Amino acid sequence: MARRIGLGRGLSALLDNNDEDQLSTPEQIFMQSLDETSKTQKSNISKAHDIVQMPVGKLVPNPGQPRKRFDETELNELAASIKTYGIIQPVIAANAGDGSYIIIAGERRTRAAKLAGLDTVPVIVRDYTDQKKLEVSLIENIQRTDLNPIDEAAAYKNLMDFSGFSQDELASRVGKNRSTVANALRLLKLSVEMQRSIEDGSVSSGHARALLSVTDAKAREKLYREILGSGLSVREAEKNAAALNAGAGGKSSSKGKSGGKDSKRPPEIDAMAEKFISKLGTKVVIEGDLNKGRIQIDYYSMEDLERLYEILGGE
Repeated sequence: MARRIGLGRGLSALLDNNDEDQLSTPEQIFMQSLDETSKTQKSNISKAHDIVQMPVGKLVPNPGQPRKRFDETELNELAASIKTYGIIQPVIAANAGDGSYIIIAGERRTRAAKLAGLDTVPVIVRDYTDQKKLEVSLIENIQRTDLNPIDEAAAYKNLMDFSGFSQDELASRVGKNRSTVANALRLLKLSVEMQRSIEDGSVSSGHARALLSVTDAKAREKLYREILGSGLSVREAEKNAAALNAGAGGKSSSKGKSGGKDSKRPPEIDAMAEKFISKLGTKVVIEGDLNKGRIQIDYYSMEDLERLYEILGGE
């Protein structure tokens, strides 16, 4: 099911940099395009804001399209809707210079239109730089329907590599928190096999975070096999990840610490330490009693530290 995501100026800012009013929905964006069209004389096919009926065969996929997989069932459902109601929202495309037009936004609609047997579709033709094509295509996908986490992460990386954006700049462009972008990019550090499992849904985003918290490659692989083979819940995966990290970090003194058994230690402290480990997915040591003490939380990289900060309520 599609979800709406706040993108700040997002797609509207990219579609028309001169607009000062924030447009909250795609429909508003295109209605403004129609309003502006009525104020100017229509010219040829490359005129900005002109909506033309274009042969479906002239539209070609964008090589930078973030979405790599299109669900056949969803496409057939969209095709059925198009047969009944037509295409309500135009496709956005750019002139490729060879008689074809690169789809910038609306590849799902175009594919569904072909399934529905349409000969032409409504298209708005825009002139975009290659960087702008990537930006609009990425935001269009995020705004209208969920990308799988790996496709979204790959799209962020492509845009950063192409444009030279920092994570902060990219986050501002796509209307996301920097931490959201950073966490997405971390998924690309997982093995190809793990990424494929995230794409097909056999490994959830929560499981992926647990895997990323494991610093040792062999231990991470072990946890991955446990998630697939034993059907571990996210909480179980986080707890196992913490245990694996604790083992990699070496043994510590058992006196007054969560890793050992102290006969004078209140059992409530041990129970709370286990809750911290399960929640944070890393090694946690509590020293003290029921009245006062201190908590030691281990991290294994700067990214791991940022992850912990977010879990603990950071912005």
